Amino acid sequence: MQNQQGSLSSVTIKKEPYEMKYRWVMLTLVSLLYACFGYVQRSMSPLVTPIIKDLNISYSQMGIILGAWQLTYVIMATIGGTVIDRFGIRKSLLFGIFVIGLSAAFRYFASGFFFMLFCVAIFGFGGPMISIGCPKTISEWFTGKERGTAVGIYMAAMATGGLAAFSLTNSVIMPLTGYSWRLTFLLASLPAFITAILWWFLARDIKSTEAKQTGSIIRIFTGLIQIRNVRIVLIMGLLSFTISHGFTNWLPNIMETGGLTPSVASFAASIPLLIGIPSVLVIPRATKPHQRGYALAILYFVAMISLLITATTSGAILITGLCLWGISSICCMPILMLVLMDIPEVGAKYMGSAGGLFFCIAEIGGFLGPAILGAVKNIAGTFLSGAILMAVLALILATMSLMLKIRSISQPKTS
Repeated sequence: MQNQQGSLSSVTIKKEPYEMKYRWVMLTLVSLLYACFGYVQRSMSPLVTPIIKDLNISYSQMGIILGAWQLTYVIMATIGGTVIDRFGIRKSLLFGIFVIGLSAAFRYFASGFFFMLFCVAIFGFGGPMISIGCPKTISEWFTGKERGTAVGIYMAAMATGGLAAFSLTNSVIMPLTGYSWRLTFLLASLPAFITAILWWFLARDIKSTEAKQTGSIIRIFTGLIQIRNVRIVLIMGLLSFTISHGFTNWLPNIMETGGLTPSVASFAASIPLLIGIPSVLVIPRATKPHQRGYALAILYFVAMISLLITATTSGAILITGLCLWGISSICCMPILMLVLMDIPEVGAKYMGSAGGLFFCIAEIGGFLGPAILGAVKNIAGTFLSGAILMAVLALILATMSLMLKIRSISQPKTS
C-alpha cells in the first residue's frame, strides 16, 4: 500500500461544479441513513427488560442477542468495503438501509431466543453498508476541513437516532402501542424504509476520472495492514467498540438495577447522547490533524473516569459521569475515521476497503462487549466488575493514541 513500494496509492477525485454544490444534499442523505442506523441499533436496549421476561431468556442469552449483529457484521464488512469501492455508494447503501429496516420489522415475530437472535443478526448484513459507506461518501465529496464538519454532522445524526430510541421508546412509543415491544420494533422499521426511498431517488455516485478499483481483496487488505497508522487504528477500533457497544447496550439496564424505573432509566441512558451531539459537531472539526492523537488520548482517559463514576455513584455525580461518557465515547469514533481517511496511502480511493477492514475488526469487539458484560452480570450479580474491565481497556486506548504519527498537514497524494 505504501507508495515507495510501488503498490496502491491515493487519488484526488475531480469534482464538477454541480457536484461541489450537491455535496450538502449527499451529506443530508447520509445523515438520514446513519440516524436510522442509530435508531434501530439502539432500539433493543430500552426493551431488554420486557423482552427477557416475555421470551423467558437469561441475561447471558440477552447479551448474546445484543451482540448478534456484530458477528454477521464482521462477515459482511470483510467484503462490504470492496463492494462499495467497486459498485458505488448508491446501490450499496440502498441495500444496507433496506436490510436494517427488515431487521427491525422481523423482531415483531420473535417467539424465543433463537428467532430473536436471527432477527438481530440480520442487522449485521445491512449495517456495514451504512457505517462503511458513509465515511466513503464523505471522503469522495468533501476535502480539507470540511471533512471534519461532515463527519461530525453524520455522527451527530447517528447519535440523534440513538437518542430518539432511548428517550422515546419507553416514554412515548410503548404507551402508544399498548406497551407492546413487538409493535414498537415494527414502528422502528418505518423510518428506514422511508429513507431508503429518498436515497434511491436523490443519491448520486460521484463522477471520477479514475478507473474502478482493481485487485483482490486479500492484496488490498494486506497493503493496508502494512501501514503503521492503519494497524494502530484497527486495534484501537477493536478495543473501543468493546467498550462502547458493551456499556451502551447495557446502560438502561444498569440504570434499572440502580433503582430507576424503565422510563427514567431510558431518559438517564439518553443523557450521553444528548451531551454527545453538540460535542461531536465541534470537537472533530476543531481538532487539527496533528493534534488528533492527543485529543484521542484525552477522550479515552475521560471515558475511563466516566465508566467508574457511572458504575459506582448516584444522583448528581452519576449525571456528571453520564455527561463525560457522552462527550468521550461519541467523539472518538469520528476522529478515528478522520485519521484513517487522511492517511495518504488510503485516501478516497481505498476508504471503502479501509473502512471495511476497520469495522470488520472493530465489530468483533462490538460483539464481545455486550456478551462480556452480560456474563459478568450473571456471575458477579452486578455490573461493577465489567465496568472496571472496560475502564482498564480505556486506559490502554489512551496510551495507544499517543503512538499515532500524524502529519501536521493532511493532504492526499495524487497519482
